Amino acid sequence: MKYIFINSVYGVRSTGKIIASQCKTLMEQGNECLVAYARESIDDDVPKFRIGSPIDYKIHAIESRLLDNHGLASKKATIEFLKQVDQYQPDVIWMHNIHGYYLNYEILFDWLRQHPRIIKKWTLHDCWAFTGHCAYYTMANCDRWMTGCHHCSQLKTYPISIGFDNSANNYARKKKAFANVKNLTLITPSQWLADQTRKSFLSEYAVSVVNNSIDIDVFKPTTSDIRENYGFEGKFIVLGVAVGWEETKGYPDMMELRKLLDDKYVMVMVGLTQKQIHELPDGIIGIEKTKDQKQLAELYSAADVFVNPTHQDNYPTVNLEARACGTPVVTYNAGGSPESAGYEHVVPVGDVYALAEEIEKIRMEEIGKQTI
Repeated sequence: MKYIFINSVYGVRSTGKIIASQCKTLMEQGNECLVAYARESIDDDVPKFRIGSPIDYKIHAIESRLLDNHGLASKKATIEFLKQVDQYQPDVIWMHNIHGYYLNYEILFDWLRQHPRIIKKWTLHDCWAFTGHCAYYTMANCDRWMTGCHHCSQLKTYPISIGFDNSANNYARKKKAFANVKNLTLITPSQWLADQTRKSFLSEYAVSVVNNSIDIDVFKPTTSDIRENYGFEGKFIVLGVAVGWEETKGYPDMMELRKLLDDKYVMVMVGLTQKQIHELPDGIIGIEKTKDQKQLAELYSAADVFVNPTHQDNYPTVNLEARACGTPVVTYNAGGSPESAGYEHVVPVGDVYALAEEIEKIRMEEIGKQTI
């Protein structure tokens, strides 16, 4: 069968790595794959088509910020992409993140409706598909997405709008655009997101839960000299990894956690900006975002505990990567994070004291094992 995958990135970040793994598996089974992406990509054997140009991306981003119309620009880029789809004649179109300043969802879904025989899959990685603006609403404690978005309180969150609130119109247009598509199945990585989707205007479609997977040939217990190189001998290493450390990912929580842990602990944060690294307090080692999967596996393996203080998430693969490397995960009870953490060491959202207590509990358990 011939597959087309659609996502903002390929081979990098969580969604891009998921698609790379899916293509690898499908091609090994004798299928053909074509990946349509917009921004970052790795160089491998999978055929690719880039949707739009860097200029198209910037124009879409500017429109989105000024007009709060994310997903409604990029008309020409979307039409040109669909010409390539017509030529390729796929059996299956598998969408992932169709947001990200590169596609026009109305044009795309109008085309999908006109091709009822094509099998269509859409993996949702967040809640953007059924809200009038945001990708997540849990921190805002908002449930307007269930009946109709308006007067959005999250315009300053992705996809950022600098003032204009178009959430009511966005909600209505998405509801219309995504309706009545034949042969469409929705997929969510977590049970949490599946439950949310079934409460939304997408409830007409079947929803399957397919947990994210990772490359266990890469993410496995890995020896390294990280402890020696960084001078971590005798320290209990608390690791955190994020694509971008911000409030929703728990950056302030990590700063507070450092204050609660004594000098037996050292914290390592991966995915920081240079500015954030320069501002770190003593006792936290900062590392910029890395695409080196082997380095990440070494860091996960060297750590004594992985902490994920995310306040809103779907099914974070960083939890899976840490566990695959043999490192216990402590996380908040936020979205699908407890699911990918294996439902162990889960504490209430925002309770940094509970994070510290759970980390100390794990440390004491390790000491107990060593004395047996």
